[in-house]
Amino acid sequence: MQAAKKKISNFASVAKERMTICKAKVEEQAELATARTAEEKELARERRKAKEAQAKLELHQAKAKHAAEKLSSKHHQPSVVGTQPLVGTHANQPVGTVMPGTTAPAHPLVGHPLGISMSRQLIMQCGGR
Repeated sequence: MQAAKKKISNFASVAKERMTICKAKVEEQAELATARTAEEKELARERRKAKEAQAKLELHQAKAKHAAEKLSSKHHQPSVVGTQPLVGTHANQPVGTVMPGTTAPAHPLVGHPLGISMSRQLIMQCGGR
């Protein structure tokens, strides 16, 4: 998905660069038509070259940005849940123990403390076996 997004973004950036260069050439031609001296014609050419260079620089920056976005989307950061530490502790703790820096839940983690199923509890409460 990100590769396709990067390609489309790069394609749009290239199209923008080409339009900028084309616009610079048209402006140069208009300036050349109105220029009377060789110096004015030379200035028109230099302006076009500067605009083309600027467009190529912007294209390069846009492509670098797209590549960075693609890389950052591949490396998802783990979501932070509660107050659990992210780094430096081992999460494999025995049942019933509390990891440092966290709090114990106020309710039991599962069912009945003796491991009796819920249906078995109902039968016992109703006077069954």
